[in-house]
Amino acid sequence: MKIGLIGAGRIGAIHARTLVSHPDVEALIVADYDAGLAAKLAARHGAGAASSVEELFKAAEAVVIASPTDTHVDYLVRAAKRGIPAFCEKPIAIDLESTDRAIAAINEAGIPVQMGFMRRFDPGYRAAHELVASGALGEVTLVTGHTHDIEPPHESYIPRSGGAFKDMLIHDIDALRFVTGAEPVEVNATGSNRAMEVFGHYDDLATVAAVMHLDDGSLAILSGTRQDPLGYDVRMEVFGTQDSVAVGLSARTPIRSLEPDAPPRDESVVVGWLERFEPAYRAEMDAFVEMASGRRPSPCTPEDARAALVVAEACGVSAREKRPVRVEECG
Repeated sequence: MKIGLIGAGRIGAIHARTLVSHPDVEALIVADYDAGLAAKLAARHGAGAASSVEELFKAAEAVVIASPTDTHVDYLVRAAKRGIPAFCEKPIAIDLESTDRAIAAINEAGIPVQMGFMRRFDPGYRAAHELVASGALGEVTLVTGHTHDIEPPHESYIPRSGGAFKDMLIHDIDALRFVTGAEPVEVNATGSNRAMEVFGHYDDLATVAAVMHLDDGSLAILSGTRQDPLGYDVRMEVFGTQDSVAVGLSARTPIRSLEPDAPPRDESVVVGWLERFEPAYRAEMDAFVEMASGRRPSPCTPEDARAALVVAEACGVSAREKRPVRVEECG
């Protein structure tokens, strides 16, 4: 299979490493708005470089979209018109109108599309999903999720990110839906810019928290912050009537316990986003090749991405208006 990769940045480079070594990938073709960057990435992996996205679409039998968010809808519509399978990094778009335009084109063409919520392929999150689905935890009563970035993004990124809920916490929202199989129905969110006031210049938040009611009667508490001095800290705890489990809790977790009998933390390793999730990125690309080959359905659909976006939008409304918001208000 000939796969086209659009985007030669950090995520594109990760996907390129997986795709060029995959036994079912006959050829990888790379394109980027910066043709020189595409050529360098292609040369590094023995792949081909297309002079333009148009050239890539003519040659590819499936496409991986790892370009900036504001290009996703256009490239998904092009993939639909070509009738080829697509992988797209999250989100489809930061607004529902554009998201729905892409989904309409995808559904009309009938192409399979996988969205890039990589936590669904992390061993810990998958184990939590399976425990909930099997009933081993009993009835789930409470879920907590946390995303703590190492350092804030460059200021130029803030106004085009979509905001903390759509850019950062949306991964926790998707993971919550994936692990529990339940849907958030009401959210109460808030945030702060303490020590990171620059986010306030763009009507954004640096630290956020949201309490959610799910349709099975359980509660969730999600939190996120743009800076954690010890590293990239992503965790989830699931509390049930028969068992309680944690995802992302190990000797490498970037948080210090003050209990005298706590096991020692491995402070020699600074955990970054790639160190935390590189195996998940590889696994999601393997799944995409299987899907594109017709051997499995999409493990994360455009409708899943839309559902997470609606919840993130509800969180934004709640934080701005300082009130609980029903998710259906934003759908």
